[in-house]
Amino acid sequence: MKVTLFVAAVMAAVSLAAGRAAPAQQSESPGVKATIKEDAQAVGHAVAHGAEAVGHAVADTSRKVGHEVADTSRKVGHEIAEKTAPAREAVAEDSKKAGHAIAHGAEKARAAVTHQSDATKPDG
Repeated sequence: MKVTLFVAAVMAAVSLAAGRAAPAQQSESPGVKATIKEDAQAVGHAVAHGAEAVGHAVADTSRKVGHEVADTSRKVGHEIAEKTAPAREAVAEDSKKAGHAIAHGAEKARAAVTHQSDATKPDG
């Protein structure tokens, strides 16, 4: 593919060089000018086609690499999640215990305050 692109570029350079020399030669026939124009156009199309093919190849390759990176990342993420699951469960369990202990302490404090308040009320 690179060879084709190189050949097309060389042909374009030769065609353009011949095209620049053409105005210096006033006796050139219209058929030669048309031939040079057609050759230059063909070279331009060949270069464009080669560039397009290279662009598509790069896009395909980068798409494949992107999918491989995503798959690897997903696998690593799942492995990490599996390895850290016991720690996450322990933290969750400890948090529940702490929450229950705080709630129980708050209930005791409320009960103590409520009973104390009832004891200091005047009978009435």
